[in-house]
Amino acid sequence: MADGRATSQTILVVGGGMSGLTAALEAAEVGHEVLLLEKNPYLGGRVAQLNKYFPKLCTPACGLEINFQRIRNNPRISVLTMAEVEEITGQEGDFRVRIRQNPRFVSEKCTGCGDCSKACETQVDDPFNFNLGKVKAIRSAYESAYPHHYIMDADFAKSDEAKKLVSVCKVGAIEPEMTSKTVEVPVTSIVWATGWQPYDAEKIHPYGFGRFANVTTNMRFERLASRFGPTGGKLVRPSDGKEARRVAFIQCAGSRDHNHLAYCSRICCLASMKQATYVREQYPDAEVTIYYIDLRAMDRYEGFQKKVEKDPGIRWIKSKPARIDEDAATGNPIVIGENTLTGIRYADAYDLVVLATGMQPSVDNVPAQGMQYDDYRFVVNQGNGIIASGCSASPLDVASAVQSSTAASLKAIQSMAKGKG
Repeated sequence: MADGRATSQTILVVGGGMSGLTAALEAAEVGHEVLLLEKNPYLGGRVAQLNKYFPKLCTPACGLEINFQRIRNNPRISVLTMAEVEEITGQEGDFRVRIRQNPRFVSEKCTGCGDCSKACETQVDDPFNFNLGKVKAIRSAYESAYPHHYIMDADFAKSDEAKKLVSVCKVGAIEPEMTSKTVEVPVTSIVWATGWQPYDAEKIHPYGFGRFANVTTNMRFERLASRFGPTGGKLVRPSDGKEARRVAFIQCAGSRDHNHLAYCSRICCLASMKQATYVREQYPDAEVTIYYIDLRAMDRYEGFQKKVEKDPGIRWIKSKPARIDEDAATGNPIVIGENTLTGIRYADAYDLVVLATGMQPSVDNVPAQGMQYDDYRFVVNQGNGIIASGCSASPLDVASAVQSSTAASLKAIQSMAKGKG
């Protein structure tokens, strides 16, 4: 595709998370050529960063590995990682897309043996774990990343140590001088599956994220709970490593708030309920409090909510806390507010507070003619051959995003039929 096989009958899928994987596979498995782009060095998107996900509460490795195997076995799918769309011109059935592929400084010859990482002395913040820990400057992006070629940090690639590592690689895959390259490809239709990003919790000033070490976010908590995360799955406080046995979850942190995100992200209530079970399973004597405005367990997940509500170790307080302070002596966050059911004010201290931040679409600066957005920056489908799917179009849970992307794949195929006509 980008290697010369792209034709005007190729479907472009932008985004390699669960939505993009689904759209690409559905189109390819019924016989269409697909070019799948992902800006990160790996496929899997946000799902890859979860500890467990609905509906089965299994680890991401389950669903992702099945999809990765399907990609490996399907010659109709070409994958470009570290790739971003710079410009889309043309019209339905006859698009031209300019793509920039950024360097990973390790070529496809990489076998994933790990010798380079063992020899590397430099450590950097780990972006996969939201910078909660350190990793080698040359590494696999995460434990089961696909593609399994290693990646080198761009700043490190300029160093003398990076040049010395060239001789460590037995297959000659390390290329510190690698540069970005640009290609232009013809495609007939485009599935826009760029996913979502967590709302920036530092913007919610009263809650102290970024100032108080023991105030974290729901996505960071997923990485803490993962056995492949920065603490090996141990739920501990970032400040001192103390076990987090008294934990609070604050719902709608920045959501349903016209100062931040005015909409509901659908998944936050269930995510906090799920994470409450992480705490209770790891520490049977733990005390968990969930502060909520309303509880929303969408679709078939109400049964899970009922199950969590029966846990005597989980307390529910209907309230949107006013602020979080910190006990300077202990590092404990103190949640302050008023219970709206009883009118009683509270100032409760915890080992750790988790902010349930919402979903923002990752669609800023989309370089496409005619791309339109709603008031919240989600893409609005216009029937013009560019089809938004998954969380680029609406806040969705994983199962709903898969359904959305299956539909988007069909629309892309229908768009191709129009182009032929």
